[in-house]
Amino acid sequence: MLRTLRHWWRQRRLRRYPVSDADWQAVLQRLPILDGLQQQALQRLRERSALFLLDKHLTCLGDLQIDPLDRLCLAAMAELPLLELPELDWYQGFHEIVLYPDDFVSPQRHRDASGVEHQWDAEHSGEAWLQGPVILAWPGVTSSGGWDAYNLVIHELAHKLDMLNGSANGLPPLHADMRIGDWASAMQHAYDRLNAQLDAHPHSHTAIDPYAAEDPAEFFAVTSEYFFSAPDLLHQAFAEVYQQLSLFYRQDPLQRLRQLQAAHPAYASPRKSD
Repeated sequence: MLRTLRHWWRQRRLRRYPVSDADWQAVLQRLPILDGLQQQALQRLRERSALFLLDKHLTCLGDLQIDPLDRLCLAAMAELPLLELPELDWYQGFHEIVLYPDDFVSPQRHRDASGVEHQWDAEHSGEAWLQGPVILAWPGVTSSGGWDAYNLVIHELAHKLDMLNGSANGLPPLHADMRIGDWASAMQHAYDRLNAQLDAHPHSHTAIDPYAAEDPAEFFAVTSEYFFSAPDLLHQAFAEVYQQLSLFYRQDPLQRLRQLQAAHPAYASPRKSD
């Protein structure tokens, strides 16, 4: 009975935000990151994207204006990481996404090892606040959606998953069949390797975005971003991290990308990390 009521309520909500076939095809054309998903998964993503837009309010600042297709593309990227997870309100704790027309300045604070607090202003393209909104610069959103190691939406919403346990620390709530020790070992080893490389050669080319070395929370967000947008590069650099993220997200984007590369020459250009 309860399952029937949930299905009825879900379908009732979906009728409030119908997604036309034409609009969904436009989303698929705009977001290559969705290529290779099976039809059943795409239909589930279509429905979850509509529900996301019913649950979250998108606030545009300045002179920014976005159309319904823009909103749907953002929602599809937001829901991609949750596609194979049960619908358990993973994005709880916030109801608003604030969209800036360009990168924005945000005040920063850091207390160093001697206890001195430093404050400065920094330019950002995205932020996720604990028990607060997600903030995105629109150029970063429109630059997301390809297989090119960049996805601002996934990055910031990974922080929100991380925050389900409290302050972001690189450890989201793991599934019952996952071991915290395995997660911690894989993440810490890769994080230490990346930091050791940058300590030795601060301007060297790194296998993934060096911003991942900022702290464990950013490492989780950046590797989540790569997991979906450049799984080949992440797997080549940190295979154990890829394995843990695959267990967490219940997806294997690398297999999907390899199938695309085998079937379509446009995907077959080699990419190597140094």
